[in-house]
Amino acid sequence: METERILKPLNGYVAVVLALVAVVVGLVLAINIPLCAVAGVIVGVILLKGLIIVGPNDSKVLLLFGKYVGSVDQSGLFWVNPFYWRIGVSLKARNFESELIKVNDKMGNPVLISVILVWKVQDTYKASFAVNDYIQFVRIQTDSAVRKLAGSFPYDHFEDEQAHITLSTNFEDVNNALEKEIAERLHMAGIDVIEARIGHLAYAPEIAHSMLRRQQASAVVAARHKIVEGAVGMVDSALKLLSEKEIIQFDDDKKATMVSNLMVVLCGDRETQPVVNTGTLYQ
Repeated sequence: METERILKPLNGYVAVVLALVAVVVGLVLAINIPLCAVAGVIVGVILLKGLIIVGPNDSKVLLLFGKYVGSVDQSGLFWVNPFYWRIGVSLKARNFESELIKVNDKMGNPVLISVILVWKVQDTYKASFAVNDYIQFVRIQTDSAVRKLAGSFPYDHFEDEQAHITLSTNFEDVNNALEKEIAERLHMAGIDVIEARIGHLAYAPEIAHSMLRRQQASAVVAARHKIVEGAVGMVDSALKLLSEKEIIQFDDDKKATMVSNLMVVLCGDRETQPVVNTGTLYQ
């Protein structure tokens, strides 16, 4: 496939001066030779017709009777063949935020996802002639890449505990995979992907409430597990300390009673109410 060719056109200011000179000379010579005025004007018009203005971060794609000649990416006033057809292509970086789409993640759960893409034209030939409309091409291929990405990873570790990468936790890895996927798709259109990242990610409304309750339940279970681990350690330390300091001697029944009371105090959701026992531990 043909690629971009950069042209170095002539200085446009020189062409303007030559056009003015041709018109003036033609008018002066028209006193003796009337046709000189017409010739001078024609030359001046041809010279002015070949002028092109290229702004910063813009380019002009030049065609001669349908054949690609080259591209001008320098900013300024230039002169080219007056018969060239000019197509303007912006080289500025552009932001594109895809629509919020509903897709299924790797585990089949419906999620809402959108992506923010920063891109620019790198090859003006491919952008102009390799695809029909490169802006629309960017939009469609980005949506396609997002759908593929969402189906490649689970939403979180609750669905797939063995997953190394999930959509909701490994943002850097997911964004890198997304950027690579979009860049491969847009390469044929001469598009350079500067950055691609997920802009919005959430469960679809029909399952969002259930997933939230599941996450809350998992968080409660994890918290309870930590509380029990800590309580067992504290009870063990208390029994060892009392035994080492010979404050009181415990038989198995007393240890069981003390462990039960300490676990209730340490693991309970509410504040415990003290009960004064004036008898023995067995009453």
